[in-house]
Amino acid sequence: MARKRKVLPLLHDIEITGVAAEGKALARIAMNPAAPDEKIVVFIPYGAPGDIADVKIDKRRHSYAEGHIETLKTPSPVRTEPRCNHFGVCGGCKWQHLPYSEQLKWKQQQVTDALTRIAKVELPEISPILGSENIWAYRNKMEYTFSNKKWRTWEEVNSGKEFTDSPNALGFHIPGAFDKVLHIDTCHLQDDLGNRLRNFIYDYALEHNLDFYDIKANNGLLRTLMIRIASTGEVMVCLSFGRDDAPAIRGLLEALTERFPEITSLLYVINTKMNDSIGDLEIKAFKGRDYIEEEMEGLRFRVNAKSFYQTNSLQAYTLYKVARRMAGLDNVAEGKKPLVYDLYTGTGTISNFVARNAEKVVGIEYVEEAIADARLNSEINGINNTFFTAGDMKDVLTPEFIAEHGKPEIMIIDPPRAGMHPDVVKVIMDARPERIVYVSCNPATQARDLALLDPLYKVAEVQPVDMFPHTHHVENVVKLLRR
Repeated sequence: MARKRKVLPLLHDIEITGVAAEGKALARIAMNPAAPDEKIVVFIPYGAPGDIADVKIDKRRHSYAEGHIETLKTPSPVRTEPRCNHFGVCGGCKWQHLPYSEQLKWKQQQVTDALTRIAKVELPEISPILGSENIWAYRNKMEYTFSNKKWRTWEEVNSGKEFTDSPNALGFHIPGAFDKVLHIDTCHLQDDLGNRLRNFIYDYALEHNLDFYDIKANNGLLRTLMIRIASTGEVMVCLSFGRDDAPAIRGLLEALTERFPEITSLLYVINTKMNDSIGDLEIKAFKGRDYIEEEMEGLRFRVNAKSFYQTNSLQAYTLYKVARRMAGLDNVAEGKKPLVYDLYTGTGTISNFVARNAEKVVGIEYVEEAIADARLNSEINGINNTFFTAGDMKDVLTPEFIAEHGKPEIMIIDPPRAGMHPDVVKVIMDARPERIVYVSCNPATQARDLALLDPLYKVAEVQPVDMFPHTHHVENVVKLLRR
């Protein structure tokens, strides 16, 4: 006999009171009529503090629940009209309904909560978050997917109308539906040139009957599209094709070349694998160079189709200036330049950015290709006091390595979202630099690591930086001084 599914309740006139770390709004609700004072947290996407709403519970756990707004009874006074007509469907920009000042308020709170509740270490006053000067068209890189299965909203499906438009889509994957893609008309996160490029490619593909990728069958010509628009004005377009159909590929690339002379790097790749990653594939240049360049304080950073570069160019400069200042590397006198280690250096952007004020910068990164980019960026900028090496941090950063390259006075650390392995924390504490600058895209794992470092390092400064307006993501920079 099939187990009867429990019917979850619809709760009326619920007040949403805050925003949680992962971007959902929250309310505290008494779910047990027998214990009205016992309240649990309910996480609610697309809510705003101050909303009064009927909330349908979708999932119930012992200590929390998840739900969605069934009816918005009284909108919060802080609500604002989302700019994007794809809001609420595409899965990105989930905070567009909050004014930017409110977004910054809750990101500041997210950092404060993580450091106080998880780290539980002595803290200075946390500096006010540095907001992004541009809150629209701030991304230098966007990635889109072609699909022969266009996502239809529930409203469209239930309308009963017959669809006469193309079933093909060029846009973003729907969260939780790996084979469905929402077709995007306009995205406000990149310069409008990105929209014109994407829409031209889509229209050309329909006009010339180019087939869109079918992820389940692993076939179809058009697979993915990447557009990079650098702060220098240089433009990269990289198309991924599911098979080597030379006439069709050449036709599309020639049409792009003719229509968009501003493209400085037009690239393509043939990908017949079962996944969209292109890191192990040969990228071919159809027009121009195989890279574009970003610029920061006169330094040029070469970015190819596989390179990592912070996606908010202008705010990356703000972030790196904060890191450099906290490292004590502003206006360093000759003869007193310190030895700096840059852990998780990536393509060496921070290393090269601070190198002019350091005796030497030693950069360590797991990915070999990123280290090759880091060395190249030093070379093209005439920087000769950097040393880059690839390998697992806990294996590379040994007493023997430090004896060979020098004891670090300053460490700059910028790990992935998962934070640092405890073995790496131990290696850092054994190296005993005088000062650590910890840059993080995840305040929760950063807080965990600060607790591990606390026996030897005191938190001296905390500076949140917003890199991604309209999302819940926040960067945080912490200065630690050896006790």
